[in-house]
Amino acid sequence: MQRRFILKLAASLIAANAAHAEDTIKVGVIGGPHAQIMEVVKTVAAKNGLNIRIVEFSDYVQPNAALANSYQHDPYLQAQVKDRGYKLIRVADTVTYPMGIYSKKLKKLADLQPGAKIAVPNDPTNGGRALLLLQKQGLLKLRSDAGLKPTPLDIVENPKKLKIVELDAAQIPRSLNDVDAAAINTNFAMEAGLKPNQDAIAIEDPKDPYVNIIAIRKADKNKPWVAKLVAAYHSPEVKQFVESKFGGAVITAW
Repeated sequence: MQRRFILKLAASLIAANAAHAEDTIKVGVIGGPHAQIMEVVKTVAAKNGLNIRIVEFSDYVQPNAALANSYQHDPYLQAQVKDRGYKLIRVADTVTYPMGIYSKKLKKLADLQPGAKIAVPNDPTNGGRALLLLQKQGLLKLRSDAGLKPTPLDIVENPKKLKIVELDAAQIPRSLNDVDAAAINTNFAMEAGLKPNQDAIAIEDPKDPYVNIIAIRKADKNKPWVAKLVAAYHSPEVKQFVESKFGGAVITAW
């Protein structure tokens, strides 16, 4: 009788631990606004029985190894899936971080001198995004078939002979003293104390195709925690936090 009770108790504990494990997930984020927003999501999700463990990373590649993540836009995810074979899918839109061009030497892009150095991210997606922004500002022209991931090799017109300097995205804010201008992702700009709406000398249209997303492993798409995570992110509490905290530098996409 006692043995049967012990076995039943052990089975109950195993079941309880399994249920608890299902309701606790890891979400990978990049430090800065992504992490700050996820802290609010974590609080909201906890009210609905979902425990989120936030794991911060300092680069754009590693978070795709987490259970779920919220830090990248869809073009970057698709590039990672193609290049690295990740079995990840997009399940929800989150926020938009318009990329900006910043300078410690110039007040406006028109002041760029021939041969000026411009830093851009060295990953294909964000580097291409920066080049498209420079093209939109009339500084260069890209091949018409370059798509969303052009490289410096796709530049067909460069009247000022600008020198494109490719750097790790997280390091670009530190390069501002060494270049004439730099295309910086908003999360890294804000981490460096830059205010996109005030300090950028040019900025993306927020309707460009770079809305950030929640990505998960394809095998997890039907798990209950996915719906809970999305609902928590799309909650009024998170929207209010984004609007009040970032003053328009980060824009909700739902």
